[in-house]
Amino acid sequence: MIRALALAALLSAAPAMANEGIVAGMSQNRVSITANFDGSEILIYGAVKRNAPAPDTPLEVIITVEGPSTPLTIRKKARVAGIWVNTEAVAVDAAPSFYAVATTGPLRSILKETEDLRHRITLPRVIRAIGAATEAGDSGDFIDAMQRIRIGEGRYRVLQGAVELTEQTLFRADIVLPANLTEGEYRVRIFLTREGRVIDAQDRVIGVRKEGLERFLFNLSREQPWAYGLLSLALAALAGWAASAGFRLLRA
Repeated sequence: MIRALALAALLSAAPAMANEGIVAGMSQNRVSITANFDGSEILIYGAVKRNAPAPDTPLEVIITVEGPSTPLTIRKKARVAGIWVNTEAVAVDAAPSFYAVATTGPLRSILKETEDLRHRITLPRVIRAIGAATEAGDSGDFIDAMQRIRIGEGRYRVLQGAVELTEQTLFRADIVLPANLTEGEYRVRIFLTREGRVIDAQDRVIGVRKEGLERFLFNLSREQPWAYGLLSLALAALAGWAASAGFRLLRA
């Protein structure tokens, strides 16, 4: 009897959760890194489609943009015998090279902890620490320090209130991508939430790649490192000769 009532409650709630969906777009889905690239701005916009009248509870929107993830080791320096040396370390399985999360309101108010754990939306959830040196103790301090550094560099951004939502239907957000982008695919996720629960989500991809001379030099360094090394030496010698010739002309 109890199972039957629980099943009936789930079936009655399912249509309500499926009544709202995302229709979204982006101003561009490709970013080219060239010699004069100084960053880019992506407009993410969309609307909420409904099959029934909207519930009375407020609708919230969360948008995340995540760059390629790489493993890294976070180290802590300490002064030993007057010399600064690495004493403790924490290994991180995956940390995004860029991460921005934009919302219509405070994350604590519009997203439940269980939903964050499931979808990995906030910064602490998207960074995965898998190990630490035994002398490091709690790895949380290391992760917090890395977040502060990358926030200061503009590589991690928490933009609470940056998503505009009109008439509980239309939304938009402008996400600024910094100049020091890592080449690869950037994952864009859009979430609709009510009472802290995710009711719909959508994924998009932005391709970021080097173009022109930057692409040529990048490929050369990977495919023919000896040629890249010789070219670097030749350019350095040419720059030195040009500087020397310029000084001689100034003295003349």
